[in-house]
Amino acid sequence: MSRTRYSPDWKQIATAVKNSSDWRCSRCERSCLRPGEKPPELTLSQRRVYNLQVHHYNFDPSDNRLENLAPLCSALCRIHVVETLM
Repeated sequence: MSRTRYSPDWKQIATAVKNSSDWRCSRCERSCLRPGEKPPELTLSQRRVYNLQVHHYNFDPSDNRLENLAPLCSALCRIHVVETLM
């Protein structure tokens, strides 16, 4: 998906959504890593699982209404939600 479809302030919007969820996945409640956190006990692969992403339910990156946005961990939650919606 083209980055140009995202609003110029997408990074701030996504960070605000993550902050409002206290950096927890809205599906599994997993506590995810905040920027700059690199626990030494986690490998790079494990840290990627604890990466929080903000998903657009309607797959439209220009639609930043709060009810269209969900913080999801990059483990199976994001994959599951995307597959369910397709």
